[in-house]
Amino acid sequence: MTTAPGQVPVAQQGPRHPLDPEPVRSTKARAVFALGLIGALTGFFIGGVVPSTIALILARQARREAYASGGYLTGGDRLRRGERLARTGLVLAATAVVAALVIGVLRLAGTPFGHDYAPNVD
Repeated sequence: MTTAPGQVPVAQQGPRHPLDPEPVRSTKARAVFALGLIGALTGFFIGGVVPSTIALILARQARREAYASGGYLTGGDRLRRGERLARTGLVLAATAVVAALVIGVLRLAGTPFGHDYAPNVD
């Protein structure tokens, strides 16, 4: 038996139980996205470490709550994007610290060691 080309019929789901809660978007997912965005925007200026860290902690809590809700908490896409942005903020902050250390070491290596006396001093 073959099917005709075209759209695939959608399977009908059974009626929901009247006491089932409505699926709602997780507010922590929204907070993770906002904090991750702030962390990514300010990450290179080292200020993104705090919001990025808070975003990753909240993301962990939001994942646990979403799993415990049995599918009634939505917002997994915002949660993933927020985590990605938070990690980007942390990477940018780490890059800024490493760059500052390299610049500091190079400047320290270029300075003379000891006292720099005038050429006519014995």
